[in-house]
Amino acid sequence: MSSHVLWYSARAAGIVAWALAAAAVIWGLVVSTRAVAPRPRPAWWFDLHRFLGGAAVAFTALHVGSILLDTYVHFGPVNVLVPLTGSWHPVAVAWGIVAMYLLVAVEVTSLLRARISRRLWRGVHFATFALYLVSTVHAFSAGTDAWSLAFTGAAVLSLLAVGGLTLLRVWQSTQRRERPASAPIRPTRLSPAVTARASSRERTTA
Repeated sequence: MSSHVLWYSARAAGIVAWALAAAAVIWGLVVSTRAVAPRPRPAWWFDLHRFLGGAAVAFTALHVGSILLDTYVHFGPVNVLVPLTGSWHPVAVAWGIVAMYLLVAVEVTSLLRARISRRLWRGVHFATFALYLVSTVHAFSAGTDAWSLAFTGAAVLSLLAVGGLTLLRVWQSTQRRERPASAPIRPTRLSPAVTARASSRERTTA
């Protein structure tokens, strides 16, 4: 396989991986905020979220594998696993390595959700926001096609979607915290006349 094919494969897989990760974050926010979700939410909504995350992992693996096989830049295993160890745009590549680790952490804890605490899963899952930001920085700083009109437009639209849905979720959480607790139900206070009639009826039936 020629180096040109591998380089194009790496570029295409990287763009697709970024798009899938961004879509997973946006869809997760749609489901969690119930922005357009019916009640009860269909099971396939959650399945789609999991599918997008899993597909992002697959294309990330294809992206990294193509880079390792490519002979143009000469990346080794250490260069794609340890930040700042390569000679080709080391800072830009480091952003991608961090994004890869965040993606793996989110996906692994999602697969183990039934076996770990909800607090741990939730804490790691919040890393999807960092994953989206870091992967976007990596795409713009290392991607040779990042500054194309199509990619820039997609990045701006995704940023607006993530930002808007995040603000909506924060507002919903604030509303839930500020909502006053339901007042305790107090027993109805009967008038003396009603109480006397009730007592008389009890003595009659006794």
